[in-house]
Amino acid sequence: MSEAVSVAYDDIKIGDTAEISKVVTDEDIRKFAEVSLDENPIHLNEEFAKNSMFKQRIAHGMLSAGLISAVIGTKLPGVNTIYMGQDLKFVAPVFIGDEVTAVVEVVDKRDDKHIVTLKTTVKNQDGKEVITGQAVVLKK
Repeated sequence: MSEAVSVAYDDIKIGDTAEISKVVTDEDIRKFAEVSLDENPIHLNEEFAKNSMFKQRIAHGMLSAGLISAVIGTKLPGVNTIYMGQDLKFVAPVFIGDEVTAVVEVVDKRDDKHIVTLKTTVKNQDGKEVITGQAVVLKK
């Protein structure tokens, strides 16, 4: 894992982007279920999942969404950033073995309060969006 950075508020420009990628594993899903207490069988039970609309197990949506937080907290704006809000839309499933990439893009800045608005997207290895949204953060 790379070292976290801190981008100074004045150095943040509209259009700046940063990203983090990860391959989602069975172990990731099981650990997330343990920590979150979300033991929905669509995530954990192969037999149950075969009869679902997805025909296989899927990752928790918030597992992939967590990568957005990783980008914000470690890359852009990075250390000393306070999450104020996040809107998410889950538009496609993430399966075991998918490589997901969370991307944040600066779309607005409010200089008087050091508030930054970010477009947030998570895509799979095929470039298909699986999560879309927007975050609002305070940069200290």
